[in-house]
Amino acid sequence: MPINYLAKLTSPKRTPRSNMHLGITLACIAGAVNAGGFLAVGQYTSHMSGMISSAADDLVLGKFIPAFASIFMLIAFGWGAACTSLMVNYAKRNHMRYMYTPVLLLESVLLLVFGLVGTELQEHAVVTVSFTTVLLCYLMGLQNALITKISRAEIRTTHVTGLVTDIGIEMGKLIYWNKNKDELHPEQEINANLQKLRLHLRLVIAFFIGGILGATGFKHVGFISTVPLAVALIILSLAPNIKEQLKQ
Repeated sequence: MPINYLAKLTSPKRTPRSNMHLGITLACIAGAVNAGGFLAVGQYTSHMSGMISSAADDLVLGKFIPAFASIFMLIAFGWGAACTSLMVNYAKRNHMRYMYTPVLLLESVLLLVFGLVGTELQEHAVVTVSFTTVLLCYLMGLQNALITKISRAEIRTTHVTGLVTDIGIEMGKLIYWNKNKDELHPEQEINANLQKLRLHLRLVIAFFIGGILGATGFKHVGFISTVPLAVALIILSLAPNIKEQLKQ
């Protein structure tokens, strides 16, 4: 049954397969939100390297308000990650059965807010940063921290720079020629981690596909295009509970 598969994705009992499938799902959603969000606010809200570089440039050029705006978005992203850590650690400490459900539900609610009232939020700002931008930065930090904690830092859904770097490293290992291989000790051989390579390729592809879907959706229907993403997250977060109810 589909509900059994979905329940495994957010179950506290983790496997490499469930981590990979959840990571691919969240990477696709992150790509959709990031690309669609750019059309909405003119800013890639998961690109923290760009935020810091922009803040540094603006400070040197004497543009203090734009610099502060970039720093504020960075703080919003970091606070989203911090909130994920607080919620997951609280759930673990109190032995909650569905420790990842609160974070996924919060993300889905934020996506619903973005989809339903994003236009109104766009009209309000903190300094020069619209509430919509702050919301998206917070949401991206929230999600990236969740999959990072679930996979024990093996998977990240918004950090494409790191994913492409790891792909490049493994590709280099893959084509490396182990000269005089018979004379080498096993630990001296250079071998690619094909499982890691496949995983990171899938994450990058999922992020790209999500970006295409998000940009297309926002182009044609606007903010409301994020509502299906929110519904998908709600189903994903409640799947373990629904499975338990069906067993009874």
